[in-house]
Amino acid sequence: MTISVERLRALLRVTDTSLDLVASVAEDRGDHVVEHLRFRLARGTEIRGFLTRPSASRAPGPAILYAHAHGGRYDIGASELIEGRPALLDAPGPVLASEGYITLCIEMPTFGERAEVSESAATKAALWQGRTLFGQMLGEQSAALTWLAARSDVDAGRIGMTGISMGATLSYFLAAIDARLAAVAHLCCYADFATLVETGAHDLHGHYLTIPGLLSETSIGEIAGLIAPRPQLICLGLEDPLTPKLAAERAFAQTNAAYRTAGAPGAIALLAEAGVGHRETPSMRRAVLDFLRYRLK
Repeated sequence: MTISVERLRALLRVTDTSLDLVASVAEDRGDHVVEHLRFRLARGTEIRGFLTRPSASRAPGPAILYAHAHGGRYDIGASELIEGRPALLDAPGPVLASEGYITLCIEMPTFGERAEVSESAATKAALWQGRTLFGQMLGEQSAALTWLAARSDVDAGRIGMTGISMGATLSYFLAAIDARLAAVAHLCCYADFATLVETGAHDLHGHYLTIPGLLSETSIGEIAGLIAPRPQLICLGLEDPLTPKLAAERAFAQTNAAYRTAGAPGAIALLAEAGVGHRETPSMRRAVLDFLRYRLK
């Protein structure tokens, strides 16, 4: 029996919070605008965010919640949206703005300006206090979705989510527990965790993803299946140690079955590239843009 959304939220120990804008500075880059944002969380912590949008004003339209990656680069954080990172072809924010999307990325705990505490220390503290770092991250992403949906230039019914690596994991987990996301496209972090444990590949993941009891009740394939019948695009490289072929196949069999059960087999797509490691490829970029254009516009 597939895990319920309510039970999954309880396992993840999702921390509910709010996101209040305290400062915004717009930077006109000619073909698009970058908004440098500062938010205050419910518990008082200030965090930064970046938003990219088309230069021309418009009626409410589609938007993207973008989750930044991990990659051991604790110095990057939310700036990935406007500056990119080694695993990406280039910065995604300007590209998405050129496609007509308003795109928001907020900084996750232990990254960027929030790297004053290590991921290991934050994970241990959360677990000792009966929480999880990943649940905190998901709560903050949900709050970012609430803020994005409330913008006057955003159509709340046409918000998608995307990201690579940790950003991918945040994307499909949040879509599984938050039905407000209309579509999700994720890159390079989709695999059956039990298979990773069998092969020893699980230790390549960061501490943030430590969720007590997760595999005794569910699996990555089932969790991604909770998104059905909403559209989902999965991109991965078959030489990526985080998404080895067997682990990806086992996960996709379960997710695909959930879409068939939901009567929406055409709403899920898998792009698995041979000879590709943990990185975005031109094929993945084209697939994501085509997917978002078709599903949100």
